[in-house]
Amino acid sequence: MQIWLRRAYREPGPQDGIRVLVDRIWPRGVRREDLQLDAWLKEISPSDDLRRWFDHDPQKWPEFKDRYRAELSDRPDGRQALQELRRLADKGRVTLVFGARETRFNNAVALKEWLTDGRD
Repeated sequence: MQIWLRRAYREPGPQDGIRVLVDRIWPRGVRREDLQLDAWLKEISPSDDLRRWFDHDPQKWPEFKDRYRAELSDRPDGRQALQELRRLADKGRVTLVFGARETRFNNAVALKEWLTDGRD
């Protein structure tokens, strides 16, 4: 399983495979055709409350991942979106597209971790 990450503000690459936006909100200032997406899974993003609480604070990262995973598990649409992402990743390379400036502590990084660790 190959999961890549790419910020929405970077050019898509020919090696990206299936490109999936994993944010609830469309990246500011980016035209839809420029992202070259195969899917937009809004349902897989963290809630607004969780996103605001976390605010990409590295000290909150472990707790954010726990809360985010719990949120997805508690929401049928979240579980379904995670299964869809796993199904796409089983087909080949998937690039998780995200808008955050922070590239080490964001929901796309957490999703990649979950998908590659093989646990639900």
